[in-house]
Amino acid sequence: MRTSLTLLAAAAVLSTAGIAQAADYAIDPTHTFATFEIGHFGASVNRARFDKKEGKVSFDKAAKTGSVDLSIDMTSVNSGTAMFDKHLQSPEIFDAAKFPKAQFVSSKFVFNGDKVASVEGNLTIAGKTQPVTMKANQFACYENPMLKREVCGGDFETTIDRTAFGVNYGVDWGFPKSVRLVMQVEAVKQ
Repeated sequence: MRTSLTLLAAAAVLSTAGIAQAADYAIDPTHTFATFEIGHFGASVNRARFDKKEGKVSFDKAAKTGSVDLSIDMTSVNSGTAMFDKHLQSPEIFDAAKFPKAQFVSSKFVFNGDKVASVEGNLTIAGKTQPVTMKANQFACYENPMLKREVCGGDFETTIDRTAFGVNYGVDWGFPKSVRLVMQVEAVKQ
């Protein structure tokens, strides 16, 4: 009986040894971009990106779970026009001096088969937090030939109502409330 229990315990340990566990990944800032788009009087679309970002991801492909914590430096907004960047950072819009970071935090990855379909979490902009779902337009993990490590990433998007975050500038003039956010993210396994 004792031998049988020992064999059962050994079999249990061996059977779980091959099961993948959550791995930690660091956001690669050179392959991660957060951008936004908002209509401009129905004539064109204003676009800008944030050049400084950092974060971490925990991902378990086998269990189909994960978490993400991505911080964006609001003072790094880059529209390609210095005067517009200053206005975006001003108290009228992002109030970057008072709220220097935006943050997306999630602990819910939604899968379609083996692929990440979306990530549900909370987005904080200008000190206000709202739930958002970032739809995955594409997602993959691969062995990076230069780094010799696994990299996971994707292209995610959502549309938010900016007034829910207190960003109301220009609504009275006809600027839309809806803003499209696009996040291109790659993270390197640690």
